[in-house]
Amino acid sequence: MAAEPCLARTGQGRPRLEVADIFRAAGEAYRDRYVPTFDQRKVMAAIERCRTAALGGHLDVCGKCGRETPAYNSCRNRHCPKCQSLTQARWIDRRRERIIPTKYFHVVFTLPQQLRPVARRNPDEMYTLLIDAAARTLLDFGRTRLRAQIGVTTVLHTWTRDLRFQAPRRSRASRFLRPPL
Repeated sequence: MAAEPCLARTGQGRPRLEVADIFRAAGEAYRDRYVPTFDQRKVMAAIERCRTAALGGHLDVCGKCGRETPAYNSCRNRHCPKCQSLTQARWIDRRRERIIPTKYFHVVFTLPQQLRPVARRNPDEMYTLLIDAAARTLLDFGRTRLRAQIGVTTVLHTWTRDLRFQAPRRSRASRFLRPPL
């Protein structure tokens, strides 16, 4: 079993410039010029505050040498590269374990932002249309361009991790699509 690294050595290997540094230095000018959405401003603010006194802190004590190092709390925002890098790496490792030994492509179809209000009012119809169109497009591409019968698995993702906008429970969009004969 490897010994824990001494806290006196932490911080080595960190990049000289981080996204938070850029946001703190140029974020206000960027927001004035480009007027990001509410969600984008929220993410920027979280990253700017991440691991600063604004979020409070705690004292890390090295179990090896007893050195005490003050540490600021993280924002835990899923878009923050500093907070989520370990979680992201673990998630990727778990996904790699499930990859089947075949060639495949990950394709993402996204609704334009202008259609979100329509999706909120008519989720079953909108998601059925989206998934049907995506599957038919891929199946047609496989048949006409690749001259092959391909398989398609569709997954519907909402655009917030905390499920503030949630897909309908019983959507016709989840039905199995068979390739045209």
